[in-house]
Parts: sequence; structure tokens; C-alpha cells
Amino acid sequence: MSNEAISASPKSTLENLTVITGGARSGKSLFAEQLAHNSGKPVSYLATMPRLPDDAELEFKVEMHKARRPSSWSTIESELSIHKALETLPAGPGVCVIDCLSLYVSNMMLDSLKDADVSISPELLRALDQRVSEAIRMLAETVQSRPDWNFIVVTNEVGWSVVPDNKMARIYKDLLGFANQTLATKAFTVYLACVGLRIKLKENGVGKLE
Repeated sequence: MSNEAISASPKSTLENLTVITGGARSGKSLFAEQLAHNSGKPVSYLATMPRLPDDAELEFKVEMHKARRPSSWSTIESELSIHKALETLPAGPGVCVIDCLSLYVSNMMLDSLKDADVSISPELLRALDQRVSEAIRMLAETVQSRPDWNFIVVTNEVGWSVVPDNKMARIYKDLLGFANQTLATKAFTVYLACVGLRIKLKENGVGKLE
């Protein structure tokens, strides 16, 4: 995903968009759910986690997340087309939790490379980069087109460790890193979650650490 995508249209700040990033088990999903619950508005939960047969660990995670969400929340599942799934939201006001962007990017990557051999061509990488960039652009446009809904996007921060020695992991790190930057630039509010605590990185469309 190119740096140019970070400043691309639509308008740079979307007042109805909050991004929450953090590492695994940092409390980011729980915080997103708390924000949605405290809004007092109807909540829709959009899950991007794919359902894989015979994966007990994955099924346990899905059921754990479901168990802590109020039964009044509606659930949407979308692995590869978030913007189309959001078109099914009813008239607001409402809050939509999208959990999570990191799996969404992973799903697109695995779908694009499923038929690739061991050697991934530059052409295939460019096509994948364009696919992810376009998906993030369409997500931002959909958020902008639905001012009656507030959107909370959960994602993972994956760039703080050493550079992976695995090529697929490096590709994923780059794709998600630029996707996170792009969406955080569009967001009105951005939080970083760590050990169950939160730091507000951006408020009212302005970075707090700048």
C-alpha cells in the first residue's frame, strides 16, 4: 500500500470514525465493546474472523466474544467485503464495531495468494497492494456516507517487533501497517490499547502526541 493512500480521498477526518489499535490480548476489543455499549445506541457487531472447519481454538474465540456481547446486538459476518456488509445497516442512529481490520487484511491476502506458488511475483504483490488499498478506501467512503452511524474499528499493531524472517509475514506486516496508517489518518479519534489500559493518540481529528 503506497504512502499516497494515506492522504487519499475521502476527506481526511471522519467524525463518526474511531480506531483502536494494540497488540494481541491488549484489551482493544473489550474497550471497543465498552464504548459501543456506553453510547446507549443500538449496536451492530461486524466480525471478520473466518469460520474454519475443525479449528477448535478459533471456535472457542468466536464463542468467547459472542458470550460477552449483549443479546440485543446484531451480528454481521464479512470476511472479504466490509463495505458491502455495512450497506445492510438500517437507518441510524447506531454504533458499529468492526472487529477486526487485521483479520480483514489477512483474509484478502490469503485469498489473493491462495493459488500462488512459492515464488510470489512482483505483479501479484502489486495487485494485492491495490486490492487492500481499494478496500480501505471503500470502507472510509462507506463510513463517510453513513453519518447516522458511529464506527469503531479494531486493529492490531504489528510493527513493533523485529522484521519477520518469513516473506509472507513481512508482506502482511507492510500491508496492515499502511492500512492502519490510512484509517487512523481518516479517524476523528484513535486509541492505543496496552495491558488493558488505553492511551488516546488522536482527539477531535488532531494527533495528541504531535
